[in-house]
Amino acid sequence: MAEITEDILTKVIKKRPSDSHKGNYGRILLIGGSENYGGAIIMAAEAALNSGTGLISVATHAVNLDALHARNPEVMFIDWRDRNLVNLMKKMDVIVCGPGLGTGTFAWQLMSTICQNVSQNQILVLDASALDMIAQDKNLIPKQASLVILTPHQMEWQRLSQIRIPFQTDSANLSALKKIFPTQNAILVLKSNHTHIYTKTDQIFVNPLGNPGMATGGMGDTLAGIIGGFTAQFGNNLDSVLAAVFIHSLAGDKIAENNYVVRPTTISALLPQLMEEYAS
Repeated sequence: MAEITEDILTKVIKKRPSDSHKGNYGRILLIGGSENYGGAIIMAAEAALNSGTGLISVATHAVNLDALHARNPEVMFIDWRDRNLVNLMKKMDVIVCGPGLGTGTFAWQLMSTICQNVSQNQILVLDASALDMIAQDKNLIPKQASLVILTPHQMEWQRLSQIRIPFQTDSANLSALKKIFPTQNAILVLKSNHTHIYTKTDQIFVNPLGNPGMATGGMGDTLAGIIGGFTAQFGNNLDSVLAAVFIHSLAGDKIAENNYVVRPTTISALLPQLMEEYAS
């Protein structure tokens, strides 16, 4: 097992050349946010935005449009019932699915649509409700994505892997990852007080950062958005995922120096400053 260090940030985060445009920094589609959980997808989108993604679209319930644009006018909206969603999906570099999605009938339809249409050139980040649905139906696991990144907390991983939390050892987690994703390129980001990252090539990394002030609703949604943003910009690789996990907790630790509670939105707000500091 290897510990992630801050060197991963200077390795991954690159200074932008002067002739940049938004198309250089990735296209992300985030799917989620039912009637009752719109905040989850909004926080994920805000994290993707503040981590530097060039173009961001959110497919969500129509009731979330006003809140989304009031909070982040830079983000594009599409009603998740729009028949053009599949065409939009095909234009994306990264698809993040799950924050606030729920497990209603329409959510199942969305998961099936993603499974059938994600391509071998795309990165898929699966979080929250998306993982719960896959736990119930493994046929929802996509076959074509170039990289699948799972971001469960321990209870979500218990439902997906059938490994009870006390028995989620490194060897058990690796075995389950390989069994659930036998042919896909997959990375498991198992969230806990010290998040562990697993690859199918038996690599294990532990994040040494994080604090109890981060035990706040929306923290995982924010991490999913950062992972989406980093992989869209910095590449379809393990280092991008490790850097996203590390900077998420680094921001949280800096905020916790003077705050009892760390809000996920304050982490997103700090990202541009930290990225500028570590860009090489």
